[in-house]
Amino acid sequence: MFDNSYARLPERFYVRVDPARVPAPALLAWNKELAQDLDLHGLSGPDHKLAQVFSGNEIPADAEPIALAYAGHQFGHFVPQLGDGRAVLLGEVIGGKGRRHDVQLKGSGQTPFSRNGDGKSSLGPVIREYLVSEAMHRLGVRTTRALAAVTTGETVYRDTALPGAVFTRVASSHVRIGTFEFFAARGDQDAVKTLADYAIARHYPLARDEPRPYRAFFRQVLERQAALIAHWMDVGFIHGVMNTDNTSIAGETIDYGPCAFMDEFQVDKVFSSIDREGRYAYGHQAAIAHWNLARLAECLLLLDDDQHAFEEELGRFPILFHDQYYTRMRRKLGLTTEEPDDESLIEEWLQYLQNEGLDYTLSFRRLAARICADEPSEFGAVERKWKRRIENQPQAAADIQARMDSVNPLFIPRNHQVEKAIEGAIAGDLSTFEELLKVLKQPFQEQLELARYAEPPLPEQRVTRTFCGT
Repeated sequence: MFDNSYARLPERFYVRVDPARVPAPALLAWNKELAQDLDLHGLSGPDHKLAQVFSGNEIPADAEPIALAYAGHQFGHFVPQLGDGRAVLLGEVIGGKGRRHDVQLKGSGQTPFSRNGDGKSSLGPVIREYLVSEAMHRLGVRTTRALAAVTTGETVYRDTALPGAVFTRVASSHVRIGTFEFFAARGDQDAVKTLADYAIARHYPLARDEPRPYRAFFRQVLERQAALIAHWMDVGFIHGVMNTDNTSIAGETIDYGPCAFMDEFQVDKVFSSIDREGRYAYGHQAAIAHWNLARLAECLLLLDDDQHAFEEELGRFPILFHDQYYTRMRRKLGLTTEEPDDESLIEEWLQYLQNEGLDYTLSFRRLAARICADEPSEFGAVERKWKRRIENQPQAAADIQARMDSVNPLFIPRNHQVEKAIEGAIAGDLSTFEELLKVLKQPFQEQLELARYAEPPLPEQRVTRTFCGT
């Protein structure tokens, strides 16, 4: 069932390590649908059996647990060695579509990269990543996925004593920009080439046939990043810690630490408790992705020293992001044609939301419902301007509303609800976690019995700071 192509790379790419055993594992959540998609029939079984495997107590016979080496720029400062300090890659599975996916345990104990940490995870970050990564998937955003969550029966000490847990993540791979930086910083050209060839074969096979494969590889990574960040902005998502070691070569959202979805719109919104300068604020995410890609380009210059060529590719990023972002925003506003003044209308709408402190997610749904309304405008002059723009389109009003509702969610994993799910799980009550997981499976659909999960927080419910969880 498992293969591990990464473990066949030179040993300086990783360290072989077994997960730490835990005293009393219990299955908290199991993504049966994802397991079926990945053809993980060999891992099916009763809950206690799954708990043993996904706590790390029982290693499947064909798994090869390894901790990956990588470096990274953290808040702009280069750290030459990071690596999997609390995670092990069990191996790779090949799903029904022939695609290779990593299966990784997070919170599975110390590795040589732990930097004096215990390598464990408390229950809160496991609940958060499970909910948010699955919500992102249902919203159509490229993302790592949640396969399982297991409590360990042990206590993890952070600011206080907390129940321990292990999260099982599925990813297209765990190769990061920081992985390239790890070897480039050491001047290890052979390793950079080996890694680039591996990433090309696994993620961008068409680049192999290009006259300059490493430039083609970089171009395709850049294109995926532009599309990904535009999609984050579309749904109001703030990653919170866009370090190069948290930037996936596969173009997936990875490492859900101090992440959050905005409630009221604010372009400079920050949730992360460690982002004191606002480096990774909502409105900075495209610029940071561009910066991170420049670090990848520096690594690839070891393989293709045409600096001008890579600068030319980097110069495409702002244009690509701009086009992706405004295409998405037009769809959110029901604009089916492209007009010269669309961008100013979009910016005026967002400025109105910010000035009025309005909820980002629900305001688009409320605007769609206004399309046939005759009463005075709810959103002032910008609504009247939008209606005049809509009236010039050939589609019927009901069709435009349906289009808007199909791309503007009702349900997102709001911070206060995620925190409530965490608090409940720590107390042994999974009802909020399970209900929230259920409602997030259909984020665009009315769900009257669970409509409360669409509501923004009351002032006393606001959660303004999120934490990394390490």
